[in-house]
Amino acid sequence: MAHGGVQLNQGNFSCSICLDLLKYPVTIPCGHSYCMNCINDFWNGEDQRRIYSCPQCRKEFRPRPGLEKNITLAALMEDVKKLGLQAAADDHCYAGPEDVACDVCTGRKRKAVRSCFTCPASYCQNHLQPHYDVPGLKKHKLVNPSKNLQENICSRHDEVKKIFCRTDQQCICYLCTMDEHKGHETVPAAAERTEKQKKLQERRQQIQQRIQEQEEDVKLLQQEVKAINGSADKAVGNSEKIFTCLMRQIQKISSDVKQRIRSQQKTEVSRVKELQKKLEQEITELKRKDAELKKLSITEDHTQFLQNYPSLSALSESTHSSRINIRPLRYFEDVTPAALELREELVDVLRDTWTNISEAVTEVDVLLSEPVTRAGFLKYSQKITLDPATANMNLLLSKENRQVKRTNCEQSYPDHTDRFTDYNQVLSKEPLTGRCYWEVEWRGKEGIDVAVSYKNINRTGWLNQCKFGYNSKSWSICCNANSYAFFHKGVKTPVSGPVSSRIGVYLDHRAGILSFYSVSKTMTLLHRVQTTFTQPLYAGIGFKEFNESEMKIRKSLVGGDSVEFLILK
Repeated sequence: MAHGGVQLNQGNFSCSICLDLLKYPVTIPCGHSYCMNCINDFWNGEDQRRIYSCPQCRKEFRPRPGLEKNITLAALMEDVKKLGLQAAADDHCYAGPEDVACDVCTGRKRKAVRSCFTCPASYCQNHLQPHYDVPGLKKHKLVNPSKNLQENICSRHDEVKKIFCRTDQQCICYLCTMDEHKGHETVPAAAERTEKQKKLQERRQQIQQRIQEQEEDVKLLQQEVKAINGSADKAVGNSEKIFTCLMRQIQKISSDVKQRIRSQQKTEVSRVKELQKKLEQEITELKRKDAELKKLSITEDHTQFLQNYPSLSALSESTHSSRINIRPLRYFEDVTPAALELREELVDVLRDTWTNISEAVTEVDVLLSEPVTRAGFLKYSQKITLDPATANMNLLLSKENRQVKRTNCEQSYPDHTDRFTDYNQVLSKEPLTGRCYWEVEWRGKEGIDVAVSYKNINRTGWLNQCKFGYNSKSWSICCNANSYAFFHKGVKTPVSGPVSSRIGVYLDHRAGILSFYSVSKTMTLLHRVQTTFTQPLYAGIGFKEFNESEMKIRKSLVGGDSVEFLILK
């Protein structure tokens, strides 16, 4: 508690017997202070021995010391009470329902700060002090406060359980080994704890490795979500631009057709109206002449008729040389069928194009989580056949190129630049991309290398550039009779896992994931690679150099059929 810039420690003003603030404080010869009633009661219990000791430091006094009130400390206690330290101390130090209470405190118990397995009991800070000061108590094992201390006490013998019975897998006391657990395999509990602690650490490492792997997978998925969203946004933007441009083109064609129709309409109407105007003018002139002739025809004076008749002009030729024929008219009717034909063609094109676009959308290749069951892996099963052009001369391939055996006699293969000249290795014919899975089953005392490799791996000589797993172009897991090891760029990585004669290989080329599994009744991950593959990969098998081995590559087909790729010894 702080007051006036001074920090007060409640422990300095408490009696270590009653744990309350000092009442009528007295100081004994060793320098420790107590409530007068508390130290008197404590010493009264020691009257029979006639040896009186300090409850804290255990210093002994003979005879019983006289007690006088510590005037200075008593005055200080009055000041402390005025500062309200009592209430604050009570709230902070007393045990609540969820706390472990001190087993020594009487009345209202304080919080325990440590528990002792040896005693067994729990102690507050003040009552714990003897375990730090008294030589015999210093050897006791202190732990964090525990409510379960009684579980460490044998209910039959009331002794601490310090023995572990491996036969019954339970903790017992020493006396239990002489009756109920007599003849059982027993070890000290501490020794069993040490052994199980190692296993616990191994399990924790496995869990932490799995957490790390799954956190990496989460990051990959987050990156995939980001990539999907970015690609989708880009595709939507591009498609909107393309279709907007297409609609503009259609609108432009529509506008051009409309403009051409109107232009032609104007031309044709103008031509017709011009002809109509000429005809109307001729009609007017003909009517005028008809009127003159009519007037002359009704003249009664014969002399006048004959004199005026020659003055009448002859009938001129009509500017319209032919009659307008009455026939079915087809002015712009042909435009509509042409437009309909264009529409149908566009609909067909758009239908076909939409199918292509729809398939492109639905076939988007996104990152999928790796399967966890063998059935899940078999969905990506890949048929593997070996390429005779790559096989070392000491490897004998079967007729189907799905079996291979290492022999001591060279085979009569034709020369080929793809052949491994020195290492007993062979590659598959099929390039591996996308997601695929295959299995290799082998038998024999000597191990094999199950690998994947780029096609451009070196083939000639004893160089590391030719051996699976010893360069940047190949990844290999070495399978021995009792262990595994992974190799890449010549770096060896020990691999733990159940030894099996069958190895499963899962490849997600696009995601850059290559996983090796031990296959038995269950699938156990041996090693996973996360990288970026820049070329198609090929399955590879490598043999040890001086002993024959046999193995089997099995491609399990969905539906129950299987094709064995047997490599005999």
